[in-house]
Amino acid sequence: RRVHGEVDSQRKDAICPPCRKETMPLPPKEQALFKQIIKYYEQKQYKKGLKCADSILKKFPDDGETLAMRGLTLNCMDKKEEAYDYVRRGLRQAVRSHVCWHVYGLLYRSDRDYMEAIKCYRNALRIDQDNVQILRDLSLLQIQMRDLEGYKETTRQLLTLKPTNKNFWLGLVIAHHLMGLCAQATKILSSYESTQEQIGSPYEQSELVLYKAMLLEESGDLQGLLDHLNSNESSVVDRLGMLELRAKTLLQMERREDAEAAYRALLKINPDNYNYYYGIQAARGLSAPKGETLDLNKQVELADLYDALTKEFPKSIACKRIPLDLLSGDLFMTRLHQYVQQLLRKGVPSLFSDLKSLYSDPVKASAMTTLVESYIDSLKSSQCFPSNGSQSESPSTLLWTLFLGAQHYNRLNEWQKALQLVEEAIQHTPTVVDLYLCKGRIYKHAGDLLKAAQHFDEARRLDLADRYLNTKCTLHQLRAGLIEQADETILLFTREGESHSNLHDMQCMWYENEIGLAYYRSGQHGKALKKLLAVDKHFNDIVEDQFDFHTYCLRKMTLRAYVRLLRMEDNVQSHKFWVRAAVSAIQVYLALHDKPHDETADENESNVSTMTAEEKKKAKLARNKARKKAEQEAKAKAEAQAQQQAQEKQEKSEKDDKEKEKKKKAAKKEAPVDTDPEGVALAQVEDPLAEAVKLLKGLLRHASSKLETHISAFEIYIRKKKYLLALQALTRLRKLFPDHPETHRRTVQFFHQVDGVNLHPAVAEVIVTERNAILNGSSLVDFNSQFVSKFGQSLPHRRAAAESLWLVSPEQKRQVLDLLNNFEGASAHLEECTGAYDFLVQNMQDNEAAQSFANSCRSIFPLASKFNPQANTKTVESASIVHEEHDFNI
Repeated sequence: RRVHGEVDSQRKDAICPPCRKETMPLPPKEQALFKQIIKYYEQKQYKKGLKCADSILKKFPDDGETLAMRGLTLNCMDKKEEAYDYVRRGLRQAVRSHVCWHVYGLLYRSDRDYMEAIKCYRNALRIDQDNVQILRDLSLLQIQMRDLEGYKETTRQLLTLKPTNKNFWLGLVIAHHLMGLCAQATKILSSYESTQEQIGSPYEQSELVLYKAMLLEESGDLQGLLDHLNSNESSVVDRLGMLELRAKTLLQMERREDAEAAYRALLKINPDNYNYYYGIQAARGLSAPKGETLDLNKQVELADLYDALTKEFPKSIACKRIPLDLLSGDLFMTRLHQYVQQLLRKGVPSLFSDLKSLYSDPVKASAMTTLVESYIDSLKSSQCFPSNGSQSESPSTLLWTLFLGAQHYNRLNEWQKALQLVEEAIQHTPTVVDLYLCKGRIYKHAGDLLKAAQHFDEARRLDLADRYLNTKCTLHQLRAGLIEQADETILLFTREGESHSNLHDMQCMWYENEIGLAYYRSGQHGKALKKLLAVDKHFNDIVEDQFDFHTYCLRKMTLRAYVRLLRMEDNVQSHKFWVRAAVSAIQVYLALHDKPHDETADENESNVSTMTAEEKKKAKLARNKARKKAEQEAKAKAEAQAQQQAQEKQEKSEKDDKEKEKKKKAAKKEAPVDTDPEGVALAQVEDPLAEAVKLLKGLLRHASSKLETHISAFEIYIRKKKYLLALQALTRLRKLFPDHPETHRRTVQFFHQVDGVNLHPAVAEVIVTERNAILNGSSLVDFNSQFVSKFGQSLPHRRAAAESLWLVSPEQKRQVLDLLNNFEGASAHLEECTGAYDFLVQNMQDNEAAQSFANSCRSIFPLASKFNPQANTKTVESASIVHEEHDFNI
């Protein structure tokens, strides 16, 4: 993670020279030894530091600061308990020593307990309020914890003490910037510039100019920004960044002619940058909101603009592609033919991905169907494109046209036609890897994950050195439930002998998410949590790693990148990888709560029903006792193994001690021993819901706009019987997603579950008020009927209504079945059909109705293994994960 070698040199926790105002001063010899301890600590020569500390403690065993320094040295040697013991002993002996409090804070900081470390630093500053080193360490923790007000005051105090220090000036500017006080930050930066005759290297001068421009832009002073860029143009090294900022500013100031000229100048530098074309469109008033089209006159003007740009930049693909999103009718068709024919001749495999955005418009999607069919027919019959009868195309053009056609029909869910075209393409040229990937995607979307995995593996075998193919193959093997096979596939690209630890060290989060879900679907909850919580740890490490850059970025003057880094870190856990891992881990914890993990469950399942309440209680205590004993044995075994490794390491170290001292090189750390590789302890957690709440807090903080967040909150609190919190989650669902099927399902579930529950009068009053506001006095059955009347043409909504009706009124079985079966004309998706089928089998336990439903679905999804009785049963559990959003563009 360290992008510069200099970062590491800044990580050492320097200790300020000891001040013994409140303790008995040491003799000169021992004072010299104490300074040696600090020196050895900074040089990471910890054994020598311990020897010096022991020499002092032999004569002065109660010297607090020496005890503290010995503890800090032990902490660096991974002897945590002993380190804390020595530091606390030292603090008891010298409670008025700022050194002891500073060292205590450093221990907490090394354990990432930043709030306790801040308390220790503040105690140290009460004793020595002007200690620069402690103030500096405090400021680093404050910016890490985003205590911006405290960071501002600390940097102000540092600047007062050291008014010539560049880092303190810039730290104060950053503090005001992050607090939104851009005008004040600009003034402070100007004051700093006025104190300097020359500001570092040309790069540092350039960064300072551009950072000040950033402040002016965020403060809204556009004219000041433009004047600043014009007056400091000669100092800027990043010419492209300056030109882009100037063009953007001119556009915001409505100086359209100047803005267009600025963007045209940028096009000469990079004619394939889409943003420059968008800037020219905006300057001409030819932009349209997403999903909307321009009127005819503007379309003609836009076409003329891009025709002129195409003549000026004939090799640019961007100026030929962009008009396709905004034009319609003949203007669109003419340019579509020109664009597609050019890329088909070149054999560009990504052509369909480039055109995918056009399918959001049904008219353009229909035009693509006409284009593809006419091209294929014409190339087969006359080896040329329509209307180009005199120009014969190469055989490869037909290949890429068939490939485009297969992807096109896959997008339209016409899978059999897509398979026919891709088979033709494979027969034409059987060595093209992309064709097998396309075939795998067709089977994936059609619902046969096992065949999809087979074709992805076939593509992988065509090029064993391609990491991308290996990744895609692993991904689809996991989704098909082929965990062992996927494991073998992914390990082909790891270092020999390191296997999964290498994947963990590389933070391969897509893999950990996918295999975690695969384990969850197979019922291996411990292994699932092991992988999913590893993703959470990766993101925590990412947050912690910013600590390295708080001093580095100020020293190197990379201020714009530093501010962007801090803002990114504030929202890093809103990333889809973390959200997916957190939501999935919560689902595992909910499953553990609903059906607690028990290794002896299979043996005793038949006897549970015959047990009395007292016998069940005794059996539970016995299981808990056995589990704790197993944990202790596993821990003891791991400790013994670690101790043996440490002993072997020590023996080897003693043999090579002289050589190591000469080289001044510490022995390498042994890899930490994983005491729970199978995740058994994770699956045997005492309170799964408490663990789920920890993840939920992060979701509510970083992903509060997502549906899954509030569904997770509802499911946790309804199980904890915290009905007001469950109602709060339901209220947020109804506010953000009022018409979503999941919102309706949770609404009915909540009010059905609280009926008949003995609630506190205040709680009951709140729930009754909300019930009247949501149901308008209707019963749950009537509320469900109103929902069907409003959204009856959507299968997801019909399924939610059917499940809700079965919950509140199971005697209305016929109506439930009618809601699921009579979906002619309703929008049917494979995921929803799969979920409805599982509901019929698992909840209603009506195999006859499930078979009838499967027959109806088979006509829509003929290739789906879920509804095919001849399909391999291994894919049944995996068929419910067909989500386009799971691809993550890997």
